[in-house]
Amino acid sequence: MQQSGYPFSAIVGQDQLRLSLALCAVHPGIGGVLVRGEKGTAKSTVVRALAALLPEVEDEGVTRPARLVELPVGATEDRVVGSLDLEKVLRDGERAFQPGLLAAAHRGVLYVDEVNLLHDHLVDVLLDAAAMGRVHIERDGVSHSHPAQFVLVGTMNPEEGELRPQLLDRFGLAVDVRASRDVDTRMEVVRRRLNYERNPEVFAAAYSAEDEEVAARIRRARAVVDDVVLDDTELRRIAALCASFDVDGMRADLVVARTATAHAAWRGSAVVEEADVRVAAELALPHRRRRDPFDEPGIDDGALDEKMRDAAEQADAHRPDTDPDPTDPTDPDTDPDPDPEGGGAPEPGEEPNAESPPRSGGSRERDAAAPGAQFRARTIELTGIGEGAPGRRSRSRSAQGRAVRPTTERGKGIHVIGTLFAAAEEQVSRGRTEGRFKLEPADLRGALREGREGNLIVFVVDASGSMAARDRLAAVTGAVLSLLKDAYQRRDKVAVITVRGRDAELVLPPTSSVDVAVTRLRRMKTGGKSPLAQGLLKAREVVLREKVRDPLRRALVVAMTDGRATGGIDPVGRARIAADRMAGDGIASVVVDCETSLVRLGLAADMAKHLGAGYVRLADLSAEQVAAVVRAAA
Repeated sequence: MQQSGYPFSAIVGQDQLRLSLALCAVHPGIGGVLVRGEKGTAKSTVVRALAALLPEVEDEGVTRPARLVELPVGATEDRVVGSLDLEKVLRDGERAFQPGLLAAAHRGVLYVDEVNLLHDHLVDVLLDAAAMGRVHIERDGVSHSHPAQFVLVGTMNPEEGELRPQLLDRFGLAVDVRASRDVDTRMEVVRRRLNYERNPEVFAAAYSAEDEEVAARIRRARAVVDDVVLDDTELRRIAALCASFDVDGMRADLVVARTATAHAAWRGSAVVEEADVRVAAELALPHRRRRDPFDEPGIDDGALDEKMRDAAEQADAHRPDTDPDPTDPTDPDTDPDPDPEGGGAPEPGEEPNAESPPRSGGSRERDAAAPGAQFRARTIELTGIGEGAPGRRSRSRSAQGRAVRPTTERGKGIHVIGTLFAAAEEQVSRGRTEGRFKLEPADLRGALREGREGNLIVFVVDASGSMAARDRLAAVTGAVLSLLKDAYQRRDKVAVITVRGRDAELVLPPTSSVDVAVTRLRRMKTGGKSPLAQGLLKAREVVLREKVRDPLRRALVVAMTDGRATGGIDPVGRARIAADRMAGDGIASVVVDCETSLVRLGLAADMAKHLGAGYVRLADLSAEQVAAVVRAAA
């Protein structure tokens, strides 16, 4: 007997997530849900439980349950959108189309776990289909179109890397989930899970009535959602709200309108009200405000309340027959004696600009200076072709990339058209006049696929107390943050090692998480000697360790130093030995010369020779120069 799935109604908490999924089930045109959260927060459990509650589907005269289709991270574009039906081509000589996962998910749920790790061109395909409700294919000599209306759900752990803003915006709703810190809630989660594992059928039966009520509510809301009235007052409220949050484009307005309509239908109301708009804004706007990876995610409740009040004024001001007379003293909203200055004096004893008390300066360690000016980094692309760690930076060959041409090499899938063309040239010599297409093993052609890869950039930063290190670090951290902003969109990893005192410290382990990166960079310390040998050895250790963990990701070490190694016995000689060792391992690198004295010693340039690295001065570290240096280092 098939084990019963975990009931939707048995899930403790996660109210926003359950509501957002239900609303997308009511109105698939909302565009799906992005679920962001740490591991172990029941993201997958909730999605699978929802699929069991969707209305049954009429398919070619047969009634069947709605499907839950899971899209694996390693899926190819052929598997997602479909391709030629090779069997029919070879057997019948008929050019036929074989639908992919998008067709299978029609009128069901398409679930993508770890959507942030999916190739971006596939995410674009998914979101286009979710928004339009159809898939159009023009490829391999086939023109095909079919409906694809589904509830798209993507889950991700932000610590494993973010989606770029363009893709975030394409998801209709976004929900952040986290495990409750309330002890009683955590106890109840564990208790229910253990009861489910002990006897799934009995546990599911205990919640069957509640699940059926949710399913019935979805069916009722679906039946009336198109008839729900969104009047001009609420439409103006939505437009004013989206404008006040300064979101890009018009997608936010449309999603909020659809979500508010679905929520009204979910409540059983025939008219959209202010409460529906509030719920829709909470689900549809937070992820659209994060244009910059350094922006805080989400919307503060107080800020949303303020924007809702402003939007209410806009809506009420244009409500028919309710415009207040500003000269009417009986109008409760009329202020007979407004403050001409637009504000008031502070109350007695009130600090007009209260700030947090300054930090004590008694610590022997100094905080690094605030990051310098950031810039828009040009695309940093390593030369050559990598092996395909998923990303959007350098060229690569991979099993998931686009098929660019046929090849006699195997291992990257079959190039269907190339195989057929190769066989077609031999049909006469093989004596075929009619009947089956004659295919032989020698005809098979592999697909040469090209995509884009992500890289690992390891910064080794001289954080010693000499040579105005605080000013140097300001420029350096500004450059790092600029590159990190670009890297998070291109799925790179970035690491930062600081060199100071007696050792080198890995202040930022290899990460794609922008939030973690920014926090660590702002905690950097400065002062002491410059143990460069330890810094280079630490960088080598990081690169080699990451190569074991992520063997397909190429690395680049950027050493930002004046080359003046100090501390210990023969520090310069040890630094050269460490540099030679890195060069011997074939690690690509570049040295940014931070020397600022009038008489230049040329130590950084000498280190670059030992590393076999590219070289540039800090004064020339512009956006253009950074890109040029990285390309040269490869």
